[in-house]
Amino acid sequence: MSDVKKFSRRDVVKTLATIPVLGALGYGVLKKIDSQKKKVYNIADDLGLNLYDEPELISSKGGQTIRLGIIGTGGRGKYLLEAAGFAHPDTVKHWRDQFQINKSDTRYGDYMGQDDLNIEIRGVCDIFDVHAEQALLSASNAAKATSLDEVSPGVTRYRNYRDLLKAPDIDAVIIATPDHWHAQMGIDAAKAGKHIYIEKGLTRTVEEAFALRETVKETGVVFQLGHQGRQTASFNKAKQLIDKNILGKISLIEVCTNRNDPNGAWVYPIHPEANENTIDWKQFTEPTKHHPFSAERFFRWRCWWDYGTGLGGDLLTHEYDAINQVLQLGIPHSAVASGGIYFFKDGREVPDVFQSVFEYPERDLTMVYSASLANEHYRGKVIMGHDATMRMENKLEIFPDNRSTQYRKQLDAGLISSNQAMITYEPGRNTLDGTTSATEQYFASRGLLYTHVQGKRVNTAHLHIKEWLECIRQNKQPSCNIDQAFEEAITAHMATIAYRENRKVYWDADKEEII
Repeated sequence: MSDVKKFSRRDVVKTLATIPVLGALGYGVLKKIDSQKKKVYNIADDLGLNLYDEPELISSKGGQTIRLGIIGTGGRGKYLLEAAGFAHPDTVKHWRDQFQINKSDTRYGDYMGQDDLNIEIRGVCDIFDVHAEQALLSASNAAKATSLDEVSPGVTRYRNYRDLLKAPDIDAVIIATPDHWHAQMGIDAAKAGKHIYIEKGLTRTVEEAFALRETVKETGVVFQLGHQGRQTASFNKAKQLIDKNILGKISLIEVCTNRNDPNGAWVYPIHPEANENTIDWKQFTEPTKHHPFSAERFFRWRCWWDYGTGLGGDLLTHEYDAINQVLQLGIPHSAVASGGIYFFKDGREVPDVFQSVFEYPERDLTMVYSASLANEHYRGKVIMGHDATMRMENKLEIFPDNRSTQYRKQLDAGLISSNQAMITYEPGRNTLDGTTSATEQYFASRGLLYTHVQGKRVNTAHLHIKEWLECIRQNKQPSCNIDQAFEEAITAHMATIAYRENRKVYWDADKEEII
C-alpha cells in the first residue's frame, strides 16, 4: 500500500489558488465544508449537557381533597381561579369559540388539559359585588362547562375575609387582593390555621414583611408566594447550566421591565357598575389612609403609595425572583434608585420610569433593574459572566465571550462565535402561540404565562398552585416559601425606600434591618 500524503487546509487553498477559474469556486466548497462542520459541532455534547432532560412532574393523583377559599376575585384572582381549574363559564365558552375561529388560539385546549387538582372552592370573598358574583359561578364550575345557571350550594360568598377564615370547611386560602391587605390577611389566615397562597409583592411595608414571616413560621402553615416563574422550564434550566459554571465568573446582571400601553401602566378599565353601593370602600381603605370613594383608586390602586409599592414592589419582583431562583442571591448589601413620572401624568404617585442598582459585594456582582412604562423596547434578563452571557426568558440563549478562557480553543477553532448562541434552550419551540393582547405577549415572552412540560403547554400559575397543594398534602416547603418571599420583599422595599428618600440604603444582615 502506498503512502497517502495528507494536505492541510493551507495546502488546499494554495493549490486551488493556482487554478484561476476554479480557485474561488473550490475555496467556496471548502468554506461550505467548514460551515457544515460547525453545524455538526455541538458544544453541549462537549460539556456533557442534556438540555432537554425534564424533571419528574409533581403528582396530582391521590391525597385528600383540599377545600379552598379565595380572597380577592378581581383580575388576578379571576386568573388564579382559572389556573386552579375554575374558569367562569362565559370565559370557557369564549375560549372555545375563539379556537374555532383561530386554531392557533390554544387557550381552550390548554385549560381543558389542565390536571384536576383535587380541590373544592368553598368560599369566595370580594368587596365588589360584581366580582364576587362572577367568582361564585367560577367556583361552581369544576366541570369546566360553558354554561351554568346557578351557584353550587357548596360555595359561600363572604363579604368580610375574617368570616371566611372562621369557616371550618376551608383548609387553605388564596389571597389576591391589593398589596395593602396582604400582610394582615396573611397573618390572620396563618393564625386561623389556613395554608396560604398569596400574590406578589409580599407586603406594602418593611414592618409587615417581618410580621408576616414571624407568624407563618410560628404557625407552621404551608406558604407560597405567587411567583409562578418558579415553574418556568427555561428558568430551571438556567439554574442547572449556571450550577455547571457554563458562564464562568458572573459579575453583572441586567433585568428590565418595558411596556408601552395604558393597561401595562396599570390604567385598568373602570367597571361601569362600580359605585359606593357595589363596593365596600370602608373595608378597602381600612389598613391605610382613608380617602373619599374613588373608583379610579379602587381599580388602579397600583398607582398610589397607599395601596402598593409601584414598579419596585410589583414588576421588579418578577425579575428579581427569577434571578434569585437561579443564583440564590438573597438580600442585597445595598440599593440605590431613581426615576420619576415622565409620561403618565394622570395623578399617580408612583414613577412610570424607574431604575435600581443592587450590590452584592460578597458575590462580586451587581444587579441592575430598569423599567419604562412608555416604551416596549425588548431587553430581557441578561446574566454576564467572564466566559459567556446568558439571555434568560422563555427562550434561553448563551453566547460565548470573545475573551473567554473556558472556551478559548473552540473560539480559536471557529467552532463557536460570540455572534451566535452556542447553547439554545426553548421548550415547546414548535408550538403555536395563542396569546392575543400586548400584555399577554409581554408576560408570555418572559416565561410568566405558560411553560412547556413534556411537550405540553401549561399555565405556570397552574403549576405553582399545584406545587403548593402537594406541599400541603405532604407537609413540605414549596419553591417560593416564606423565606424566599421575605428576600423578595426586603429587596423590593430597599429599592422603594432608596427612591422615595433619595438615598443609598443598606441591609444589615446581622441585625436584619434596613439602614
